[in-house]
Amino acid sequence: MPTMRILVSGSSGYVGSRLIPRLSRDGHTVRGLSRRPASAHSGSPSAAAAVTVVTGDAVSGAGLQEALDGIEVAYFLIHSMEPSPDGEFQTRERRAAENFARAARAAGVRRIVYLGGLVPADGPASVHLASRLAVEEILLAAAPCSVALRASIIIGAGSRPFRFLVRLVERLPVLAVPAWHVRRTTPIDERDVVELLARAATNEEVCGQSLDIGGSETVSYGELIDMIRDHLLVARPTISFKRLMLTPIASRISALIADEQYELIGPLMGSLGEDLLMRDHRAAEILGVHMHSLDAAIEHALAEWETTEPLAAR
Repeated sequence: MPTMRILVSGSSGYVGSRLIPRLSRDGHTVRGLSRRPASAHSGSPSAAAAVTVVTGDAVSGAGLQEALDGIEVAYFLIHSMEPSPDGEFQTRERRAAENFARAARAAGVRRIVYLGGLVPADGPASVHLASRLAVEEILLAAAPCSVALRASIIIGAGSRPFRFLVRLVERLPVLAVPAWHVRRTTPIDERDVVELLARAATNEEVCGQSLDIGGSETVSYGELIDMIRDHLLVARPTISFKRLMLTPIASRISALIADEQYELIGPLMGSLGEDLLMRDHRAAEILGVHMHSLDAAIEHALAEWETTEPLAAR
């Protein structure tokens, strides 16, 4: 397998901090890009000494030229859904993608690897998923061999959507589930996401493609909540509503209960009104990755979570 000079943008984030040591194990020369370089390796302290981290911001464009200099493969693992005075998140995400694409072309980057979101069969209706698709299109056009991997909810100890669901199950004595509980999706184990991303750096078959990634099991959101509840070993009565969808007020209350930012949770929950299903399983087949079961993913995530923070429900 050839070794590459690789940039991981969003290296201080959840996925980026786990991807860096995986790429380093393959012998790649890895550089990070982060707005918070001091925490760029919070998920992998042992890799910190071997990785140079450039301080930069894709939204403003600061640091991109330095970060991309000499790079062959660049990972775009950036989102802009945190609170900000600089306009709506979809505007910031487009600006970040355009700045990154422009700098990558100027630097002669051969491949950009983007982790985006699954798209409903009839196209994205939510602002969140429409933004992910717009970013994907910008990045795929920026380098000749770029690839987009589209994922649904990632099951992992550091995954904020997963942590949000766990906190709701843990903290609510009665689970009131809106009409979106019947909508279906294909969650994916964090370990499989990292492996697929790592292999996408050098595989020639994925050039220019948009590929869906997900586990082997399709479940409704209600079934996913039930599985989390079972793994937490708690009894939580559930009230399911057939017509009531989640309102902005209910989203704010849910974010408050789970101790999460509404700026993140609101758009994410706005995407739950449609099925988010994979078009096919070609990504795992092309990249040669055997996927973990959903039960194994949930148990692994909760076990890792408990190494640093107790779960009151267990």
